Amino acid sequence: MAPLPEAELVRSSLQLYRYLLRCCRRLPPGPVQQHYRHAIRQSFKVHADEDDPERIQQIIKRAIEDADWVMNK
Repeated sequence: MAPLPEAELVRSSLQLYRYLLRCCRRLPPGPVQQHYRHAIRQSFKVHADEDDPERIQQIIKRAIEDADWVMNK
């Protein structure tokens, strides 16, 4: 599956969260979808206190790359 076209528009953590949840909707329903939704929520909880803008951009870039990999898997 190709990544969603909005990937290049993601600039903030909230936009990333929405983008990743939209990607989850494209996965097969059931345990796989639930697993990735849970993983997304947990990752946002872990990084909630991040305040370095450069680090946030690195996290966003890596999350989009990982989402693309999962979608193509």
